[in-house]
Amino acid sequence: MTFSGEINNFSIDYASHKQNIGIRANEDIRGLYEKYKDRKKLSIEIKIYREKRSKDANAYMWTLLQEMADVLNTTKDELYLQMLDRYGVFTHLIVKPHVVDRVKHEWRTVRELGEVDINGQAGIQLQCYFGSSTYNTKEMSVLINGVVSECKELGIETLTPAELEAIKAAWG
Repeated sequence: MTFSGEINNFSIDYASHKQNIGIRANEDIRGLYEKYKDRKKLSIEIKIYREKRSKDANAYMWTLLQEMADVLNTTKDELYLQMLDRYGVFTHLIVKPHVVDRVKHEWRTVRELGEVDINGQAGIQLQCYFGSSTYNTKEMSVLINGVVSECKELGIETLTPAELEAIKAAWG
């Protein structure tokens, strides 16, 4: 179960040196507490709360990719990777040569940019693209605008500009 809330206190037990954190929950978590209160070790993750995103923007993008794939005789997955390459968000990494394949497995799209030397150590520079599920409103808007633009070039009908703005705004 996940829930939202805020951290409301922090303390250190000076006898054991263990740290304690208090959380004020926005939802009723009594059942969660009862279920886990006697466990000695739990996996806990705290991250910034985000409103659930509209699935409309993502679904629309995939619909357009399928229509493009039909016209171009390819797959929507291949086109998705091409669109990430053209309009997506990426970062650069320099990795040891023996982990290149592993990094490629972890990222949606990876472009090898070449060998580099850092303090006498060989490395491979990679351009790694984030998947669109991690995008904020602005990033998703750029991606969808790119897909829509390419659809128009292919003669594929798209939503009106007002309809597009509505689904992109709901992404955030």
